[in-house]
Amino acid sequence: MIDTKSIEYSSAAVKRAERALCCSPFQLSLLTAMAKGSVSLGEIAGSNGWEKGYTKKVISAMAVERSLMWLIEVGLLRREVDGQGITDSFRLTPLGQQLRAKWEELGGSQPEPTGRERLQNTLTRFMANLIK
Repeated sequence: MIDTKSIEYSSAAVKRAERALCCSPFQLSLLTAMAKGSVSLGEIAGSNGWEKGYTKKVISAMAVERSLMWLIEVGLLRREVDGQGITDSFRLTPLGQQLRAKWEELGGSQPEPTGRERLQNTLTRFMANLIK
């Protein structure tokens, strides 16, 4: 098993990942669940995600997938793969593990983003989509 604390990321990568997660519709409990095993899109979307405490509100499967894909782009998540290819399940990367551990040590919740952070996240996400 890889010691996720030994992997060092640039401060810019960590800030971008923290900002992306804070601005996402997800709660820290989703990361905790993903640390234990993969979590499927169906468990997160709609009322399932809200009832499990994974999301801040009820959101559609399409919105969940877009948000999860952004968290993959910033390095927090990876898509689960099985013998037949990519699945609809997600897990944490080492960066995601580090961020989850940090926030759990700081009281078990993620910080609320400021207006500036929301704007930065939106612009970063927009620019990443332009480059694709």
